[in-house]
Amino acid sequence: MTVLRSTLAPDEAARQSMLDALAEVAAETAKAVAGGGEKAVARHHARGKLTARERIELLLDLDAPFLELAALAGYGSSFAVGGSVVAGIGVVSGVECLLIANDPTVKGGSSNPWSLRKTLRMHEIARQNRLPVIALVESGGADLPTQKEVFIPGGAVFRDLTRLSAAGIPTIALVFGTSTAGGAYLPGMSDHVVMIEKRSKVFLAGPPLVKAATGEDSDDESLGGAEMHARVSGLADHYAADEQDAIRIGRQIVARLNWRKAGPCPGDTVPPRFPAEELLSIVPPDLRTPFDPREVIARIVDDSDFDEVKPLYGGSLVTGWARLHGYPIGILANARGVLFSEEAQKATQFIQLANKSDTPLLFLHNTTGYMVGKEYEQRGIIKHGAMMINAVSNSTVPHISLLIGNSYGAGHYGMCGRAYDPRFVFTWPSARSSVMGAKQLADVTYLVSKASAQAQGKPFDEDGAQVVQHMIEQQISAEAMPLVLSGMVYDDGIIDPRDTRDVLGVALSAIHTAPVQGTTAFGVFRM
Repeated sequence: MTVLRSTLAPDEAARQSMLDALAEVAAETAKAVAGGGEKAVARHHARGKLTARERIELLLDLDAPFLELAALAGYGSSFAVGGSVVAGIGVVSGVECLLIANDPTVKGGSSNPWSLRKTLRMHEIARQNRLPVIALVESGGADLPTQKEVFIPGGAVFRDLTRLSAAGIPTIALVFGTSTAGGAYLPGMSDHVVMIEKRSKVFLAGPPLVKAATGEDSDDESLGGAEMHARVSGLADHYAADEQDAIRIGRQIVARLNWRKAGPCPGDTVPPRFPAEELLSIVPPDLRTPFDPREVIARIVDDSDFDEVKPLYGGSLVTGWARLHGYPIGILANARGVLFSEEAQKATQFIQLANKSDTPLLFLHNTTGYMVGKEYEQRGIIKHGAMMINAVSNSTVPHISLLIGNSYGAGHYGMCGRAYDPRFVFTWPSARSSVMGAKQLADVTYLVSKASAQAQGKPFDEDGAQVVQHMIEQQISAEAMPLVLSGMVYDDGIIDPRDTRDVLGVALSAIHTAPVQGTTAFGVFRM
């Protein structure tokens, strides 16, 4: 029998710690949902317009889920949480699509550095997973005070649209309002364009700028109105009467795409044998306390059925096969934090096996990195860690990373961190990620400064060094928090542990829109 058994004991402290962290995340998410605030939303509604989220809701199939991505982009910055963009994966006319909607209640939907980073990440997800892109456009263009951070890299948005189209991935622009300057190229570079009577305004330069540049007098409608683009310029493919009509046309465009998934269909699905509610109680508040990742696996995979590989070897890493919402998946999960040579070699072999069988991989992070020390260096921890990172880097089956505990140092890389192109990265509120643990980093800084003073024959300020040590520990602790990392778009969202199975299910379904193919071509393994 490969059905997992559970020995999980109720841990109220762990549960409460997770609930407290979730409440903090919910408070920040509520800011993104609120957009520009009550007054801005009321002003928008008074103009007869829908909000970005209302547009998305109407566009999606009835009762279809919407997996919002990078909802906390911009957290900790001077910009509104969410990056003035709402984005995610949802089903439109039976087709999984990547939706990107400007939020016009936040500075008119203007694009700031976090809007840009978030949008580029969405294009990456669409390209990797072969998802049609629907842009719900209403933006005044770049946030001008931040133009030096937006203008030069912002050209990648238009480049991406043309590359998506060249790859056969449909791009659709529904223009709900103004789309000026560089924003005019959003519909200009999309495969399908819908504009709305008296609402859509698309031009490279508005009437004031045209007057200043050429002396020509013009008005919005003749310069870039929907009717002009539908009758004269030909930029508009469809001419809608109002927002609801534009959404109806958008759904019809998707229905006519004749779009098919290129990956295999899922098999039958069976729910786990243990309740998702118990996922709140697994990760201890103090991440130095170990926990068994099999307890997590038992609550997210089909029928809690997990066929473990090499269970007696490299015990700090759990590897094995399962199904999740009917999709086959290989799982690598850190069990006791540190990765030794055995774990690295075990992971390398398992990743190769997954590529031979065209099986996607799920990485469950709780690692403090690869083991250090003279004994382990002599046993080859560098070359064995390099083998694992080589395998992760060159594996071509889809990867999903889920940070549930620590994710430090090169262990973060070996477990397919953001820099290694996982298709999706999600985080539990309990996760922490940095170059090393905050205390270890602060201690290293203290020891280096002390050794430097001694080497130069200078007096060492012990009290001052301890103050600096404490400040560094506090800084790294804060920077390792999931809210900070999610705000920088280093993950695709902080998720409630209880939603893990369904979030991963949506991600796997999206992944299987593209072909799922492994490889036998890896770099040279230093044996």
